[in-house]
Amino acid sequence: MTNPAYPPMIVMGVSGCGKSTVGQKLASRLDLVFIDGDDLHPKSNKDKMAAGLPLNDDDRAPWLVKIGESLAASTKAGIPAVIACSALKRTYRDLLRSLEPATVFVHLTGTPQLIQNRLDERSHEYMPPTLLASQLEILEAICADETAIEVDVALTPDEIVAFVASNLVTP
Repeated sequence: MTNPAYPPMIVMGVSGCGKSTVGQKLASRLDLVFIDGDDLHPKSNKDKMAAGLPLNDDDRAPWLVKIGESLAASTKAGIPAVIACSALKRTYRDLLRSLEPATVFVHLTGTPQLIQNRLDERSHEYMPPTLLASQLEILEAICADETAIEVDVALTPDEIVAFVASNLVTP
């Protein structure tokens, strides 16, 4: 059973901030569906990142559309989703909102050093730690007119989930 009382959400931030971990835990706590945006990347994007090359806007556009459409479809079906997606630029978030206007962004923030340390300690199928700098370079802060909850990744995943859950405004 899922809980349509909550809005669709994008758990966003740079690689290594914990989007997938937090997204899974948040979806579980709120009885929502979780989708890992990494699973929606086309093979060409994964291959490019695996080669140590950052994605550009043209690479990301079809992927973002797929994420937005997945979010909208889940909402329309009465099964709101939590999707892990970097959503680094305002234009990316605007595109996602154009496809699902009720989207709430959960922005996982942290110091570059903390996130780099986490990346150095993990192994990812195609996202090498060397791409963090390119993501930090294009990351645009959440603006006051965006529906978002920002939370520091220095907290544990369970603390982050509790913070987000307590700060969600349900429709």
